[in-house]
Amino acid sequence: MTYLLSSPRRFGRFFLSLSGLGRIGLIISIAWIFIAIFGSAIAPYGMMDMSGGKVFASSSLAYPLGTDFLGRDLLSRILFGARYSIGLALAATLIASTSGTLLALVSTVIGGWFDEIVCRIVDALLVTPSKILALLVIAIYGSDLRVLVLTAGVIYMPGAFRIARSQAVGINAMEYVTVARLNGESTFHIACREILPNMIHPMFADFGLRFVYNVLMLSGLSFLGLGVQPPYADWGSLVRENLSGLSSGASAVIMPALAIATLTIGVNLLIDSLAVRRHGGARG
Repeated sequence: MTYLLSSPRRFGRFFLSLSGLGRIGLIISIAWIFIAIFGSAIAPYGMMDMSGGKVFASSSLAYPLGTDFLGRDLLSRILFGARYSIGLALAATLIASTSGTLLALVSTVIGGWFDEIVCRIVDALLVTPSKILALLVIAIYGSDLRVLVLTAGVIYMPGAFRIARSQAVGINAMEYVTVARLNGESTFHIACREILPNMIHPMFADFGLRFVYNVLMLSGLSFLGLGVQPPYADWGSLVRENLSGLSSGASAVIMPALAIATLTIGVNLLIDSLAVRRHGGARG
């Protein structure tokens, strides 16, 4: 993303190459990333500011999205919560995708007994119910932010490993990789210069999917009271703490849920468009 944004012309070409839905997804994704970075600066009130509003008040000039169960500005709470919903999910996805991809590369290039042992360990993690594993780890170590990120990263690493390994195994059998081995190239060179560049695009698409999974899982944990803890709040905890207003249709319940929905839908639209664009280019 940084590579594209560094040049307006390059970004324009990329934007025009996407489908209509893909452009919408890109705009939504960039908007939420911007909010996650600068949300605290543009929020009209502080995250814990008891601004004196009525409990579950409707939209007004003072409170554009209404207020929560304590009369706090909901817009400010959502803007502050974006850094946790997006930031924690992004950090967990980086851990999962990076470790899974690197482990798949090493396992594929070395092969033999090492590859067999790694695959069996990953298979054991893959069949372990993710929610039960998350609940077990949190019950032991608590809901510290670092624990949440590492737990989510470990849970979704096996899936990233399997996708990366399926790509790496196919590329490893290519003739140019065989030629590199016959020329005496090192394992590091084969992994990083011959295999990795040719599997990076599918892994970017998988990264987007892992990110969506992490957003939903971390929001679900917060909804259960096991995720981000007060005084901090992400979107999942905003839904949970305002459930008492559900019967009256308070926006304090609806808006955080819409934030989660728009983020996941936007990222999915972008991923789908990237997949179509890549396959279209391959056929061309």
